[in-house]
Amino acid sequence: MTSHQRLPTSLTPLDAALAALLNGLEPVAPAELPLADALRCIAAEMPPLGALPPHDIAASDGFALRARDLVGASSYSPVPLTVSPIWVEAGEAIPEGCDCVLDSDSVDQSGPIPQVLTEAIPGEGVRRAGGDIAAGSQIVAPGRRVLARDLLIARAAGIKSLKVRRPHLRIVNIPGGTVTSDLIAESARSAGADVVSVTAAGRDAASIGAALDVSACDLLLMVGGSGVGRTDAAVAALAERGEIIAHGIAVQPGRTSAVGRVGATPVVVLPGAPDQAFAAWWTLALPALDRLSGRRPRKTLNLPLARKIASLVGIAEIVLLERRQGQWVTLAAGELSLDAIARAEAWLTVPGDTEGFAAGTAVDAYMLGA
Repeated sequence: MTSHQRLPTSLTPLDAALAALLNGLEPVAPAELPLADALRCIAAEMPPLGALPPHDIAASDGFALRARDLVGASSYSPVPLTVSPIWVEAGEAIPEGCDCVLDSDSVDQSGPIPQVLTEAIPGEGVRRAGGDIAAGSQIVAPGRRVLARDLLIARAAGIKSLKVRRPHLRIVNIPGGTVTSDLIAESARSAGADVVSVTAAGRDAASIGAALDVSACDLLLMVGGSGVGRTDAAVAALAERGEIIAHGIAVQPGRTSAVGRVGATPVVVLPGAPDQAFAAWWTLALPALDRLSGRRPRKTLNLPLARKIASLVGIAEIVLLERRQGQWVTLAAGELSLDAIARAEAWLTVPGDTEGFAAGTAVDAYMLGA
């Protein structure tokens, strides 16, 4: 088998390829999902919450009283009560006219008249209305990833489902790249996508093209077969089924990546090698997925570099980093070992129009797993 794929004489700048891929891309429509299914998805607009608790409640078991009636009370100078105190269990509403709860040892009921043995302040032993959830607050802000603690708020508020944006992602694995394809699929699920993975029947253009079904997906990824080897035909298959926007991206690793479209569906072709695929995932596929999810811009962490990073002009270079003593330490640049990928806390791109960064330069790095 002979491939007809060829890289162009000049590579497409990374920012130009990304801009073309994102052009016209809009967030998918919100869907209402059960809480467990909404975990890790990106939240959409939802109605504000009511206050929780809706009224003052007892924070613990005890007697509900009024604090101003207990001024000066102590074990040496008990304050008698004109009426019997009301016992409340934790979580019960505070009776009208009461504003504190004292434990059983603070009230002496051994004689004919109950006596209070300690002072209290208003709100003591009481969980105020809105103390857990303020009226008008949100379970999770739109554009933010749903976390486990957000589900706690939802369940406490009695909410069974959340509105989220969960793009449908189809991954086509070119035979021979299963390890890399699994890595990308797991990364996509972690980013909140609904992922369907299929493997093409063969490495030829016809077999690959037959797997490029975009009828039920918002983003299509192809993993493997992006180079110019004798059995590489992923880009040729894309050309037959749709449009190639760019093949040969000025990013290292991952320069054989490609972007295109099948109809209106964006397509990213990732190389089969794990480090190259992951670089293309971070710089091309993940931004497209974030746009479809309506996710807010990902946060970065700004720290100075412990050592200089040198880079070739004309190629955007991916750098893996970890924190040490308040600085970014480079684990790998351009060539990314699997060990470096596993150990990295963050990554950054050295733009193609620079020669790198001097030691001590403060740089913004994207946190992995954020």
